[in-house]
Amino acid sequence: MRAPTAVIAEDEPILRRELRARLAELWPELAVSAEAADGLEATRAFAAHEPDVLFLDIQMPGMTGLEVARVASGKCHVVFVTAFDRYAVAAFERGAVDYVMKPFTSARLAETVARLKERMRERPANLDGILSLLAAKAADGKEHLRWVMASQGNTTSVITVDQICYFRADSKYTMVVTADREAVIRRPIKELADAVDPNVFWQIHRSTLVNINAVAGVTRDFRGHLSVRLKERKETLQVSESYVHLFKQM
Repeated sequence: MRAPTAVIAEDEPILRRELRARLAELWPELAVSAEAADGLEATRAFAAHEPDVLFLDIQMPGMTGLEVARVASGKCHVVFVTAFDRYAVAAFERGAVDYVMKPFTSARLAETVARLKERMRERPANLDGILSLLAAKAADGKEHLRWVMASQGNTTSVITVDQICYFRADSKYTMVVTADREAVIRRPIKELADAVDPNVFWQIHRSTLVNINAVAGVTRDFRGHLSVRLKERKETLQVSESYVHLFKQM
């Protein structure tokens, strides 16, 4: 009996390597035939290798994971890889093989592997219905950023947005500041402002986005300038005049 095969399609190289490494631990018989960094690569890899399982990031450049899944529907088992709960719950409840939330956990991935092993004897599911549902949900409204991949020295790690006290532009980088550490990402503040939940992260300066849940209060100096005090950080954050109105209720 031949070993089961898989293709991993994930645009974040670190997460792609992590998923492959964890699969090797949990399912050593599984042979990963190819990896893909975007939807077009995933489609080519699927056609070339005809895998038994396709791990698909829903949001990828080129072609989305949903578009790739249409090509694979009924031909291989699909596991959606997503950072968004709304996608994941809908996919799972409508009978897709499974989903894996990013960042991955070994326990959750072990459940996925167990389900895949059970379904390997079955014909892969037709995904037309669930893909139409997911496409419709994607058009319903904007999803907000849930995590970032940030660098601290030679270490890169996943930081969920609820851990972040604030973002601050710093030359070519953006500082990601949590209660106990600082890291950097290459994403500009303007792009982050469009990606985060505006009810949670307030832009208080052209270079600063603050998590309102991390705010202890505000102070005003003798000139009338506002600064934000944080619950778990000693520094204060300047509020520019354009954003003072946000704090009128405080």
